[in-house]
Amino acid sequence: MKNILILGSGTAGTIMANRLHRLYRWDVAQGTVRITVVDQDTTHVYQPGLLFIPFGVYQERDVLRPRRRQVAEDVRYIQSAIRSLDATSDTVVLENGDRLSYDVCILATGAHLAPEETEGLLGDEWQKSIFDFYTIEGATALAARLQSWPGGKLVINVVENPIKCPVAPLEFAFLADWFFTMRGMRDKVEITYATPLDGAFTKPICSQRLSYLLERKGINLVTEFNAGSVDTDGMRLLSWDEREVPFDLLVTIPAHKGASFIAGTPGLGNDMNFVLTDPRTLQAQLKPNLFAIGDATDVPASKAGSVAHFEAEILTDNVRRFLAGEPLEPAFDGHANCFIETGFDKALLIDFNYEVEPHPGKFPIPVIGPMTLMEESRLNHLGKLAFKWVYWNLLLPGYDIPGIPPQMSMRGKQLVTAAESAA
Repeated sequence: MKNILILGSGTAGTIMANRLHRLYRWDVAQGTVRITVVDQDTTHVYQPGLLFIPFGVYQERDVLRPRRRQVAEDVRYIQSAIRSLDATSDTVVLENGDRLSYDVCILATGAHLAPEETEGLLGDEWQKSIFDFYTIEGATALAARLQSWPGGKLVINVVENPIKCPVAPLEFAFLADWFFTMRGMRDKVEITYATPLDGAFTKPICSQRLSYLLERKGINLVTEFNAGSVDTDGMRLLSWDEREVPFDLLVTIPAHKGASFIAGTPGLGNDMNFVLTDPRTLQAQLKPNLFAIGDATDVPASKAGSVAHFEAEILTDNVRRFLAGEPLEPAFDGHANCFIETGFDKALLIDFNYEVEPHPGKFPIPVIGPMTLMEESRLNHLGKLAFKWVYWNLLLPGYDIPGIPPQMSMRGKQLVTAAESAA
């Protein structure tokens, strides 16, 4: 029997379990292949929906479902924390001491927030005047605070990269502008976006072409701000180079780290516990029968659901190739696409990969679209909202999305340079 072990049943792990089950359905039924998923959590969170909870667009019930129900029935599901991974003996040790052996192990253990990495962040003001929205607890607490907040200095800060969904902090700033405008109190709120990057967006062309959005919405931009600590007595966010940003309400995107057990396997991860991974094949660098996917990897692609989906199409075939003794296909190109909410029922859409930055154009069909790239539209906003249905019914079950291949296509894109965008 071939044992395929998947560690983690978030977005990436669930997609992989379902795609591999579809690939090996008959082998699983005949007992020649066993697919096992291990995860310590019982609840699956639709993470893109957390952005909308602070503003009352979604409620907690809109983003939560049982994890076990998202995985095919005859995939073995074990609810447990992971104590360690022994790459030498090809075994994983669970929290209770049980050992699971594997022929292939896929690390889909994601990324978690590490607010403790920033001095003062978890002080007396945590969930009073300092909040995150990347967890269900943080998003719901922030929703309650925004309902009664009288206004003042609102600061959105990315502590350091990489983070899950790199555009979500900007989306929060845009939605805050909309939210307070609709409440008739936008003039009472000063919004500041503080980022360690040298621009608002992670991609230079986006920063140059789309920076007008922050100016139009009256959002202050503080760049190259590397947050070192929080002074809760003085209500100040302090950078390592001794700059400061005062706040009345701080929305933080803390540092992210990979699963803690990864640190216990020498050579498996980097200093933030993200798995050292071949960016094209998604094979872990430590050993050929280890693979990684989604937020757990150190590949230079966005930690986003669309990336996990595109990676899964490539990785499913590479797992098959590995078990069949065939060479792996270096087919993943870093493809990512995402909607960016800009408020007032509009959104942007961007599509890019390792080598190619976002460009304007039509998506997914050249000329026809119907989506526009790098331009605000109501249709893009509706696409963002519709993605929740796509996520539960196509993405997680591991189906291909019609018309959107795993590799990025240049068809329909209008190539521009950074200089042209600046002009």
